[in-house]
Amino acid sequence: MADYFVGNKEYFPGIGAVAYEGPKSGNPLAFKYYDPEKMVGPKKMKDHLRFAAAYWHSFCADGADPFGAATHPHPWITDAKSPMEAAEHKMDAAFEFFTKLGVEFYAFHDRDMAPEGNSPGESEKNLRVLVDKAKGLQKETGVKLLWGTANLFTHPRFMNGAATNPEFGAVALAAHQVKAAIDATIALDGQGYTFWGGREGYMSLLNTDMRREKEHLARFLIMARDYARKQGFKGAFYIEPKPMEPTKHQYDYDVETVAGFLRFYGLDKDFRMNIEANHAELAGHDFAHELETAVDLGLFGSVDANRGDPRNGWDTDQFPLSYYEAALAMRAVLRAGGFTTGGLNFDAKIRRNSVDPKDLFEGHIGGMDAFAAGLEAAWRMAQDGAFDNFIRQRYASFDSGDGAAFENGGLTLEALAALGAGSYGSAGFASGRQEHLENRLNQYLLGL
Repeated sequence: MADYFVGNKEYFPGIGAVAYEGPKSGNPLAFKYYDPEKMVGPKKMKDHLRFAAAYWHSFCADGADPFGAATHPHPWITDAKSPMEAAEHKMDAAFEFFTKLGVEFYAFHDRDMAPEGNSPGESEKNLRVLVDKAKGLQKETGVKLLWGTANLFTHPRFMNGAATNPEFGAVALAAHQVKAAIDATIALDGQGYTFWGGREGYMSLLNTDMRREKEHLARFLIMARDYARKQGFKGAFYIEPKPMEPTKHQYDYDVETVAGFLRFYGLDKDFRMNIEANHAELAGHDFAHELETAVDLGLFGSVDANRGDPRNGWDTDQFPLSYYEAALAMRAVLRAGGFTTGGLNFDAKIRRNSVDPKDLFEGHIGGMDAFAAGLEAAWRMAQDGAFDNFIRQRYASFDSGDGAAFENGGLTLEALAALGAGSYGSAGFASGRQEHLENRLNQYLLGL
């Protein structure tokens, strides 16, 4: 990709295209481990990882928090004369950033890209204008849309949910917004469409009909799927699990919960999971646990790459820096056969006191390097086969004889109990060798 910016305005002056310089580089604006053209097995590193930048955190977040005002006065907003002009400038800045950083994809909410108007029709018109501009910039730069979505959580009308709102009018407004967002995603050749149920849950059971709300959510998803398919959309639909925040309990709590919901309502053929590391942590799970669960269920799709603070029960959306967690994550992705329509979207934001434009680049560079190192470690693990061989051997007693009969449904409880009567004192004491395997993972990370 070219070192690119739009028109006469450069929003990140003095920052050129980020290049790979290797692990010994002292340049903070260079990749140390992410070498996009490097072959890792049969694919280039960039094709394994499919990095995307999140429109919302990178260009909409302003550093404000519940205790303080904005600290990031974005020039694409401050130099604009109207909300639509600000949106156009913001898009110019976004594509400058995408191309200088070297990511091939981006993801957006409708309201990230275009401001809400004075009516649903005006809001949709605003979005169409910006979609036309994005279409031209995609063609010019080669950057592609990983997935689109609708913001159904910010506006006060959605304080009680969108598809699960107890007022029909709010559900209808949500449908209008989703339809327009799906149209935008199709127009931009998006490879997926995500449903993030930011307020699809409840605060109190005293005023909630859970059964009815979940049925409404399923009906809404069925309608959205049918509409998109009718318009020719061939991509994947994603549900993004999240346990809490802002609602006390969300219906998309974690991967297992969403899987049960999808299968109960017959949606599992079209929908997959967009799994976020910080959400996994809020649900009390490891990031790798949620990924591996989705892979096991055949519902893995895409990843929102970030991290949370283990001492803070909040969605802090920090950039991912743990090479250890990235290696386990990429091990799951490789086990799934790699990304198809999905990728690694950096749903992460710079900190409130990170006010230098370079900080946005350095946050992404650190995350990209972490997943590049994690990919190589995971690839070494897969090629060496030591972990897989150990796991197979650990369960080898189920591969033949009575163990295989049990697994295949060939034993009654009485027969199984009779076999157990002869095993007392001799079974269940094989070592899991956890310490050995953890040390081995560190060797893979160090390239040994």
